[in-house]
Amino acid sequence: MTLAITLIIFAALALATILGVTVSRGLRLSEGSGETRIQPVDVEAFRNLVNPTEDEHLRRRLPAADFRHVRRVRLRAAAAYVRVVGRNAAILVTIGQSAMSSSNAQTAEAAHRLVEQGLLLRRNAAMALFRIYIALAWPDAGLAAQPILDGYRDLSGTAMLLGRLQNPAQPVRISSY
Repeated sequence: MTLAITLIIFAALALATILGVTVSRGLRLSEGSGETRIQPVDVEAFRNLVNPTEDEHLRRRLPAADFRHVRRVRLRAAAAYVRVVGRNAAILVTIGQSAMSSSNAQTAEAAHRLVEQGLLLRRNAAMALFRIYIALAWPDAGLAAQPILDGYRDLSGTAMLLGRLQNPAQPVRISSY
């Protein structure tokens, strides 16, 4: 009995480690790969994918097996959006870090806020990916991605502010919010 419990605990820890490595690799920027461009995010499509009302509607309308299949497809798409948001946040953190040494106090403050929001969004994206991977194994599990949507909106606003402060003549747009 003790051996079985030990094996179960070991398997759970191994699964958590594997998921942690997968999530961190999915959000990492490749060094020297040219991934310094913000990728567009269709926020409305992302919002639709993670909408609990939409999931409940699908659950009521589809047979259980079909719902699980559709749910997994939607979760994979949501994971792709979360990875893009996480990478965009990493790029914006880098931009914010380079702008923090500005002599303009407003620019330095906006850069500081951008870095803080970007780091928070990256942490939330990692947690959301972890929850998505759990929901892929158990499609009936809940998914809370609203912090990602809210964080991305805030991060986009701060990045646009920083862009306007650094170059007022250049229009800046990060997402389709």
